[in-house]
Amino acid sequence: MLGFDFRVARIAWTVFLVALLLYVTYTVSSTLLVLVFAVFFSYLVYPLVEQIERVRPRRVPRTVSIAVVFVLVIAIVAAVSAVFGARIQDEALHLSEQLPALLRSNDVVSRIPLPGFAEPLRERILGFVRDQLANGTDQAMPLAKQFGVGVMHAASNLIYLVLVPVISFLLIKEAPAMRDEMLSWMNSANRRLWDNIIKDLDVLLSRYVRALLFLSIATLVAYSIAFSLMGVPYSMLLAGLAAVLEFIPFAGPLAASAAALVVAGFSGYDHLLWLIGFIVAYRIFQDYVLNPYLMSEGVEVSPLMVILGLLAGDQLGGVAGIFLSVPAMAALKIIFTRASAAQKARRAAEAREAELAAEALQRENAPPVQQTVVQVNIGEQK
Repeated sequence: MLGFDFRVARIAWTVFLVALLLYVTYTVSSTLLVLVFAVFFSYLVYPLVEQIERVRPRRVPRTVSIAVVFVLVIAIVAAVSAVFGARIQDEALHLSEQLPALLRSNDVVSRIPLPGFAEPLRERILGFVRDQLANGTDQAMPLAKQFGVGVMHAASNLIYLVLVPVISFLLIKEAPAMRDEMLSWMNSANRRLWDNIIKDLDVLLSRYVRALLFLSIATLVAYSIAFSLMGVPYSMLLAGLAAVLEFIPFAGPLAASAAALVVAGFSGYDHLLWLIGFIVAYRIFQDYVLNPYLMSEGVEVSPLMVILGLLAGDQLGGVAGIFLSVPAMAALKIIFTRASAAQKARRAAEAREAELAAEALQRENAPPVQQTVVQVNIGEQK
């Protein structure tokens, strides 16, 4: 009527709402990122909350249990930072002071060991490295300034370090009520579907976050002990860097390995091949033994999808996008799997109902069946 199509109008309205949602999400991306990290932190501390809930007296509010856990976690983090933070800071300051001299040294590249088959090509390799160092030295000051600006920007956002535990505390306290309220808005079919999706996501995120924490701790312990025994320079700094980068899938461990080899090589470490052997052996053990064991109850994502997700996450959100890419893809897989299963079950139920209705209609339209009753007379014997 009058050229107005309600179907086209509904489509245009839906497109407008989706575009508005994407715009709002992009605008408040920093806030959403803080919320995501708060959710991950909640999954880290929630097992302790469950343990305290088992022994909590009934007259004590649940909020007290959550507060006790957060105080305990903050105290542990502060103690660990006090023990290892001072040494890591000293090594970082010493490395920052020695790095310009190492880069300008003429014989730094001659100290880098090469395999036997590469010795005839040492001069060409060293010439190439010298050219790259010469170009990199000219850019050292701009890169240093850029790094300083990044540090200042991070320092200005330290408020987020306070907001994450606060939001995490509120999430643990109010999450059950929020979940029940959200499910109450849906009908029975959708409520059952999203209840299963939430349970699967809960298992996925809990296993994923705890696995990352255990992998980070294992990397810190293994690298610090091995590097110290092998005499690697700046061992604690490199171990701490590797532990932090363990939270970034695929790219983080690779960057940590490269940083360890570069720092050790330019610091004049004589057993670089032994260092490479240890890193390779540890990565094999972690990727094929420890990681599958910790992720045994999670959702598997193909390596191709992991690589594509990492690239897309880097383009969308940088380091944070890389960190969130794997759980985001696993969550999408859960939603797609559950929705497909629910759709198949719904179609099977509809087909069964149609089959029963057809059978009932066939029985109603069928002609009556004449039944023959055979009477058997049994004479009485007198």
